[in-house]
This record gives sequence, C-alpha cells and structure tokens, in this order.
Amino acid sequence: MTYEKRGVSAAKEDVHNAIKGMDKGLFPNAFCKILPDIAGNSPDYVNIMHADTAGTKTALAYLYWRETGDVSVWKGIAQDALVMNFDDMACAGATDNFIISSTIGRNKNLVSGEVIKAIIDGTNEFIERMAGHGIRINHAGGETADVGDIVRTADVGFTVFARYPKKEVVNIDMKPGDVIVGFASYGHATYEEEYNSGIGSNGLTFARHELLNNSYAAKYPESFDPNIDRDYVYTGNQKLRDEYAGHIVGKLMLSPTRTYIPLIKAMLDAHKNEIHGIIHNTGGGQTKALHFMNNLHLVKDNLLPIPPVFNLIRSQKNTDWKEMYKVFNMGQRLEVYTDERTASSLISIASSFNIISQVVGKVESAEGKKITLKTDNEEIVYS
Repeated sequence: MTYEKRGVSAAKEDVHNAIKGMDKGLFPNAFCKILPDIAGNSPDYVNIMHADTAGTKTALAYLYWRETGDVSVWKGIAQDALVMNFDDMACAGATDNFIISSTIGRNKNLVSGEVIKAIIDGTNEFIERMAGHGIRINHAGGETADVGDIVRTADVGFTVFARYPKKEVVNIDMKPGDVIVGFASYGHATYEEEYNSGIGSNGLTFARHELLNNSYAAKYPESFDPNIDRDYVYTGNQKLRDEYAGHIVGKLMLSPTRTYIPLIKAMLDAHKNEIHGIIHNTGGGQTKALHFMNNLHLVKDNLLPIPPVFNLIRSQKNTDWKEMYKVFNMGQRLEVYTDERTASSLISIASSFNIISQVVGKVESAEGKKITLKTDNEEIVYS
C-alpha cells in the first residue's frame, strides 16, 4: 500500500499484535475498553478512559498557518483530537460528563504561543458548543511541552475519562438479519459552523503527500519524516490555496472532524435496546468492523455518496479503490447495526441534526468474517 510507504499503517497490524494478549475489560466486544468502577466502587457503574491525538493533521495545519497566517485552523485541530476520543467512547455508550486533559508537544522554534492559544481556545469553544446539547465536558488542564528534539512541528492529544451506568454500555453484538445504517461525515450538521468535507483525522499523511505539490518539501522540510522515500513526498499538483468543487483545498483537508456525539446520545436515548452495535470508521476506514465480528459477512451495497475531498485525493494518482476505502472513511464514518424498523427512526433522528443517513447494507451469517463493498466502481472484499 502507498500509505505504508509513507511510514503509516491503515489497520495498525503491529499495534493490534502488541496488545492482543491484554485484558479486554468487562465487555470484551465494546468499542472501547470498559473498566470496573474504580472511581466510585459501585457494581452499577463502569469507568472508561481513552487517549488519542489529531495525528499528522497537525503537520497540515502547520503548513496552512505558515503559508496563510491563519492561526484559526489550529482551533479545528483541537476539535480533531477531542472528537477522536469522544466519538470512540460514545460508540461504547458514554455520552455525558467527561473529564479531559490535554497534552501538547511542540517545537518551540517553529510553533509560536499564538498557536497554543488557538488550540486552547478551540478546546473551550468545543466544550461550550457541546454543553448546548446536554453534553458536559470538564477540563482538568493538561501539559504543554517544548520537545523540539522529538516533535518536528506540533502534536495535539487528549486523554478523556467518564464514569457512567453499566446498563448504558453498548456491547457490539451485530446479528444476521441486522441492517447497517450509515451516517455521513460530510455536509453541514446543525451544530457545525460551516461545511464539513468529511475527511476526519485518518489518512491525513496519505492525503497531504498525495495532494500537495512538491514545492512544499523544500520550503517546509520539517513538515514530513525525512526517512520517507522522496518519491512519496508531496507528489500531487495542488497548492493549499487552490480551489476545488467551490472550496479551498487546504480548508477541505483541514475540515474539523465531525463529532457524532449529540446524534449518538439522541439515538441511544430513544433506542438503546434495539442498537446492536455502533462502529466509528476511523483507522481502517470501511474495514474497521472486522475487529468486532466473527462468523459474519457485512454486505455494504448502498454506500453513501463519496464527497468531493476523497475524489480529489484519488484523482492525483488514480489510487486503487481498495486502498482508498481502507485508509479513509469515504464519507461514512459512523455505522449503527440494528433492525429495519429501528433503522427508520435512527434516520429520522439524524435528519433532525441535518446529517445524511441511510440503510447502507446488511449483516449475513458466514464462516469467519468478511466485508463486501459493492460500490459504483467495483466490488471490493476484505477479510
């Protein structure tokens, strides 16, 4: 895969091999590890803790900020790192009363104090926006470290904790006969300030190098790993301020990761018992569900339309579709597994948030595990 030649892995096989012997918690098939109630010592409650970052999207924010002077893009980076935590946790049933702590590592010689302020401001603005949807987020502070010997530009991450009732845990138990409801990662949700391209925070190493012109390599050598084969460094024909489909290319790529937590909270409030699993299609894209299934075949034969940003990425080198759907969410970053009747209600709830959704496939019995994507371009099988 081209993705791996750029020093990253879509499926993180080495990481999964490293942790395969670890205890999987109280609910082994939940989307996140569920712990006993260490904080309160109650048999009726559970604890969940999660850590994640904005990944190499920070390198893209660095490029855009240096080229345009627009420091506001770093606010979106704060949202990226937060959402990669919250939405994973929401898939396990945690949708309220979180405690967060940030970890920001920067190269002080390249990343100024105004960037740190923008990240902190973006964090607080996201907290305020979610409070308007009944989602309480408590900021415990964090650490900002000047680590130029380690970090080339900046790294932004959060650790998030929640304590919630054990009965609210969502354990993934998809069944033959279930339908798959897909929810768009793109568009303009009611709680978003502008159009969201849908790119999220996965595959940005691939997207950045595949799209952007090689002139950025000479101008900003600190923005990429010097160990990458130069044949895979900034190989595209796009500049950050170019336009595509009515949008600025840099802004399409930096579009803050959409959070689904207001939607997930509403869906669980209405249909907790009818939902058999929630999958957040982050690392691994449309193959993410393979980690949570056995003796099942997921047939996705009615996928949501591909938004412009992914067509732009693929247009540079005519990337293989199988790699695209494994690296990126391709416009469908959330899936819920349920019965047909409940699916109709979930689609209605999504519509109230102005989020596009539809039944995108079905669950069949099988030996082993397999995902088949029937796209407009070809049929793709993963196992």
